[in-house]
Formats: sequence, structure tokens, C-alpha cells
Amino acid sequence: MDGKPDIAIASDHTGVDLKLHLVKFLLKRGHNVTDMGVRRKTKVDYPDYAKKVARAVADEEVPLGILICGSGIGMSIVANRYRGVRAALVHDHYTTRMAKAHNNANILCLGARMLAKEYAEELVETWLSTEFEGARHQHRLDKIDD
Repeated sequence: MDGKPDIAIASDHTGVDLKLHLVKFLLKRGHNVTDMGVRRKTKVDYPDYAKKVARAVADEEVPLGILICGSGIGMSIVANRYRGVRAALVHDHYTTRMAKAHNNANILCLGARMLAKEYAEELVETWLSTEFEGARHQHRLDKIDD
């Protein structure tokens, strides 16, 4: 670890509790995490925070990001507007593995209203431990950026 953040994380007001929980989880596992907001449950607009993480990943300030809102849908829509970002909304271990193995997802989107904290931990761990399979999948990712 060179001191540079390896994961950026952000949420809207509905995802604060899950985000704070996952920050602690990631830090315990030795990740260098940068928290891009929010820290209170005061109502905010999710695009403002999705853009921070997506921009950081797109600009290669960090290799990976995690975004959390009520459903995860809005965050994923915003993040995927950035070139080089592959944000995946996941709900279970299968979609999480496929997001990384086949799509090399560099941003994980989670729905705070859909997932228990412990299950969200499992999904984050699955995403981080799954390797991109490359080969037949890489040319498809190249088409996205064309």
C-alpha cells in the first residue's frame, strides 16, 4: 500500500449508515479508503456524490469506487455516464461475481434499503476478490469506450 487511496466511497443520505459500516470493514482489511460523503442523514441529491466517485475513478485518482443510495439505481446511472467507468448495481453473489469477472466493474453500486450490512460486506468482499477474466470479455469493454 503506497498511501494512495485504493477505494473511493460515497452515499446519499439513505446510505450513510451502510457507507460508514463499509468504510470500517474496508479499513480493517487494509484498504486505503477515501470517503467522499455524505456523513449526515440530511437530505442530499445523489448525483452530486455519484459524480465525485465516478470522476475520481475516471481520472484514475483511485482504481475502484463504491456508491450507495436507497436502491443503488440512481448512483449507477450517474456513474456510468463517465468514460472508463463500469458501475454495476448488484444484489447477490452471482451478480457481484459477474460484474467483476465479465465486466471488470470498477464501481460497485449498492442499495441500502435492499441489503443487510453483513450481506453488503459479503458482496464487497466477493467483488474485491473476483478477478476479471479478460480475453473474450475485453473486446466487449473496448466497444463500450469506442
